[in-house]
Amino acid sequence: DPKEAKGVVDRAVTRVLTPGTLVDEQLLDESAANQVAAIQFLESGDDSAAVLAIAELSTGRFTLHDLPRSRVVDELARIRPTELIYVETADGSVPQRVDIVRENLGLSLTARPGWMFRHDDARDALLRHYNVTTLAGFGLDEHDPAIGPAGALLHYLLETQAGSGPDDTRDARERLGHLRPPVRQSHDAFLTIDAASLRSLEIERTMRTGQVDGSLLATLQRCNSPMGKRLLRQWLCFPLRDVEQIHVRQHAVAALMADRDFTENLAEQIGNVQDVARIAGRMAMGRATPRDLVALGRSVGRINLIADLLDARPAFISHHQHLTNLSEAIAPLADAIAQRCVDDPPAHMREGGLFRDGVDAELDEARSLQRDANTWLAAYQKRLIESTDIPSLKVGYNKVFGYYIEITHAHVSKVPDAFSRKQTLKNAERYITPELKEFKEKVTTAESRAVEREKTLFDALCRKAAAQAPKLSAFAELVAELDVLGCFAEIATRFGYVKPELVEQPVLAIEDGRHPVLDRTLGERFVPNDCVLGLGEGSKASREQGIDDACSGSLALITGPNMAGKSTYIRQVALITLLAHTGSFVPAKSATIGLTDRIFTRIGASDELHAGHSTFMVEMTETANILHHATDRSLVILDEIGRGTSTLDGLSLAWAIAETLAVRKCRALFATHYHELTTLAERMDNVSNLHVSVREWGDEIVFLYRLLRGSTNRSYGIHVAKIAGVPQQTLQRAQELLDTLAVQTDATAVEAAASSPAKKQPEAQMSLFTEYVHHPAIDELKAIDLNELTPMQAFDLLRAIIEQLQDQQSG
Repeated sequence: DPKEAKGVVDRAVTRVLTPGTLVDEQLLDESAANQVAAIQFLESGDDSAAVLAIAELSTGRFTLHDLPRSRVVDELARIRPTELIYVETADGSVPQRVDIVRENLGLSLTARPGWMFRHDDARDALLRHYNVTTLAGFGLDEHDPAIGPAGALLHYLLETQAGSGPDDTRDARERLGHLRPPVRQSHDAFLTIDAASLRSLEIERTMRTGQVDGSLLATLQRCNSPMGKRLLRQWLCFPLRDVEQIHVRQHAVAALMADRDFTENLAEQIGNVQDVARIAGRMAMGRATPRDLVALGRSVGRINLIADLLDARPAFISHHQHLTNLSEAIAPLADAIAQRCVDDPPAHMREGGLFRDGVDAELDEARSLQRDANTWLAAYQKRLIESTDIPSLKVGYNKVFGYYIEITHAHVSKVPDAFSRKQTLKNAERYITPELKEFKEKVTTAESRAVEREKTLFDALCRKAAAQAPKLSAFAELVAELDVLGCFAEIATRFGYVKPELVEQPVLAIEDGRHPVLDRTLGERFVPNDCVLGLGEGSKASREQGIDDACSGSLALITGPNMAGKSTYIRQVALITLLAHTGSFVPAKSATIGLTDRIFTRIGASDELHAGHSTFMVEMTETANILHHATDRSLVILDEIGRGTSTLDGLSLAWAIAETLAVRKCRALFATHYHELTTLAERMDNVSNLHVSVREWGDEIVFLYRLLRGSTNRSYGIHVAKIAGVPQQTLQRAQELLDTLAVQTDATAVEAAASSPAKKQPEAQMSLFTEYVHHPAIDELKAIDLNELTPMQAFDLLRAIIEQLQDQQSG
């Protein structure tokens, strides 16, 4: 404050703003966590594992993650921090493996000195901050590699959280008092979803626009509190793998659906709870406003009402007990805030006005002096007249001399000794008394003293709230969980979702499944479909749900026209599986879903030109990841694998990939236009064929969007081009070329080729191709250099070979 400065006003950095350390309400999205991460690779090679430390400064959450190199990008995509801290290099360049993370996720990078990540320095920082002598209580042994990034992240947070001004005596460590001890997160507890699957399934954002609108998250969003909105995203990105935990959530959702009055009352109470988690964080950091304090009091004041709603409800015994225990500690804080603070608080403390009259004597006196100075002067004048017996005594004020006591010359002899002469007038004398002088000082500083006193009271209440930060965070987490469960119940009730049965067997049986997003968009026009994978003949799940076992292989090959709904179908199966693992009900008539360890998807065409990767290269990279990591408990969704290269190359790869998945027996849906693949179903018991039905009407076709057993040998690509508006002349020419290029495939030859033994592999696989007998036509084809032929020359040559073969056959 320049008024308090002696000489030059002191200047200092009072705060450092970075993308990952923002805590101000105006700068944050209430529905998304704002996190900062620190990464440290354990070895120098490109295949090195890594350790992540993640902190959400606004709420105090602090977690540690151990990851193999292959999952670094995937896990960061799920966590989605806004800033990444890494070890600074000698030349200041960004390490390639860190740059890959930035390219894939688009987050901000911050380099910090290597000593911050050094084990000893990092450990000392953690010990000092948490005031402990060992980290064993946090689950970290002396040589734990997670200590490096955890300590570096703590160093960084301490650097950015400077004091808010010279009057703020709290240091950075006190400001981070709400930062909870680091907790190691076990990723085995959650169903794994890689970055490609998050994008392809449009869980958080749509692929086309990159916006939340139109995503699964936006479709399900019915939460009433900011904490619930953030937790919904976390549950969708981190579905559970533990059946018991899933059943607990399902039981709660079912209880909410069974009692609509209870659900509505709970939603109303939760809707009155503001962002307690972030407000508590701002309290601890000295960033809170008067409105934050009042909002915290009102929100915490709902704890007993929420607990009473949950009383005697078996599905919420744990929630009720936790809320009751917390109430003993934080309900008095809510009462104190409600009793001391006004209902309509100011936006800041610069002019006061937060505290009620009667809560503090010193504040009341200052306000009284501001409002009632004339009343005090009149009372003081009356008291002086009575004590001095001078009836003409007056107490006055002017801007030059301030407050004074005026006595005429006729009564000067009665002036007490305590009066000090201040001014002589023609007919009177003016005096001042110690009491009047003190009153003058009080009145002239009353406003500033009132504001300062309110700041002191406000800071005391904030410190009291900050001391309860762990319990406030626990309250926020319980409210968030109840909010998401209520959201699930609301969605299930309104849109006809059912409770899925989670089983240990790797099966999938969905009757009349619907895509959760398109079902809402299209309404009654959406056509539901069944899906059966991994069920043996006459299985219990299929009998109970009335689903035909004829399509119960682990791999389903799906053929049919473009725009007929293949991609929608395979996405909806993946989304239903994901929702079931979050504890949500699912859009279907019935569903039995085996526990799944990972959901893999390869959908859509995209390139990464910045990384020098073509569309086909991206496709093969994602497919390679699937083939390396898919297990018999995984769900694999593939769409049009192999279309980015030549027909023969693409067919060969698609065939081999389908074989690999079939041998591994992971549940897989494979949509393809390579109709040759459908012969796999005739030779492998766990492969089935499905096709999307269409109705032909003259030159037109009608999409029925219904999945049927069996395969189709037509893709209707020219018809789709017609719908898209391709000129008629072009369509006619395409049809002519199609008729010319169409070659009838000899079923016996295909069967023989597919049956030929593959080369010895770790797992026996079949081969599409076989050794052909020598033939002049074959020799002529082998001698052709395709790079030297134009398309029309190739057509002519092919036509000539066909005519030659036909002549030989007729001869």
